Amino acid sequence: MRLLVLVLCSLLTLAQVAQAQVRPFDDIVASGVLKVAVYENFPPYSFQEDGQARGVDVELAQQLAASQDLKLELMWMTPGEKLDDDLRNFVWKGHYLRPEELADVMLRVPYDREFSYKRNELGEMVNELVVMFAPYQRERWQVAHDARRLKEVPSVAVFAYHPIGVEVDSVPSFYLSSAFGGRMSRNTRHYPSPPLAFAAMREGKVDAVMAMRGEIDWLLHEAADPQLKAAENAYPEMGRQQWDIGMAVHESNRQLAYALEGGLVELIGSGELAKIYARYGLRYEVPELYEGEVQAQTHGE
Repeated sequence: MRLLVLVLCSLLTLAQVAQAQVRPFDDIVASGVLKVAVYENFPPYSFQEDGQARGVDVELAQQLAASQDLKLELMWMTPGEKLDDDLRNFVWKGHYLRPEELADVMLRVPYDREFSYKRNELGEMVNELVVMFAPYQRERWQVAHDARRLKEVPSVAVFAYHPIGVEVDSVPSFYLSSAFGGRMSRNTRHYPSPPLAFAAMREGKVDAVMAMRGEIDWLLHEAADPQLKAAENAYPEMGRQQWDIGMAVHESNRQLAYALEGGLVELIGSGELAKIYARYGLRYEVPELYEGEVQAQTHGE
C-alpha cells in the first residue's frame, strides 16, 4: 500500500510539473506557428480525406494563420462529453494524457454570453480562464426532404405522418419527440450521426432529416440529387433556432484574440470567408456582430 501511495504521489507531481503552459502572443510569433484546435471527423467543418485536412474550419484556420504570417499546425480534437471538457483540454489546462499540449486558439465555440458566464453549483464561473470571441458563422437547424416521397414541408407537423431521421440525443431528437404533445415522436427515427440519418433517407427508410444547416447543406451538396431538397420553415415550440459560432483562447492571450479578430473581419468583409463556405456547398450568413462592418466595407467607408 505504501508503495502504491508513493507511485500515485509521483504521478501527481509529474502531472503538476507537466502542466500546460499558454504561449504568449510574442512567443507564438517567434515560433512561426499557430496551433489551432479543430474537431476530427466533423464534415463539412474539419475532417481528413485521402490524408489531407479539409473543411470550412480547416481553411479558416489556414487563412487566420496566414493573416499573422504564421504556418498552421492543426490539433485534432475528439469531443468530450461537454464543450467545457474540450475547452479545458485544449485551451486552459490540457488533457491528462498530454498535459503539456495546448492549442493557441480553438474553433467552433458558441459565441454566447450565457454560456461564457455559466456558473457551477458552487457559483463559480465554469470557463473563467477562457475568452470566447470572433463569431464567424451563424448556424441554424434545417430539414432536408426527399421530394419523391414528401413533396414539401409546409410545417413540421407533417412528421406526424412522415418518418424523419435525427441524430440520437440531439436537439432535433428531443424537439421532434416532444413538440406538439409528442405527436411526431412515433415517426422520429434515431441514428448515430446526421450522415447516417441522411443515408437512411436516400435508402427510403425515412422521408426527411433534421440537423444543423451546415451539415444538411454539405450532405445535399455531396449527394447532388435534385430531388433532395432543403425545406424552408420555422420550428414552433423549439426555443433558440439560430446561434453564432466563434473561437476561444486562454484569458491571458487577449492580444492573440485581437489579432485573429482583425484577420477574421478582413475575411468576412472581402467575401473570402463566404467563398470558403460555398466550396463546400454551404450558405454563409454573417454573424450579427459584424453586419455593420461588412456593410461599411461594401460601401467603401
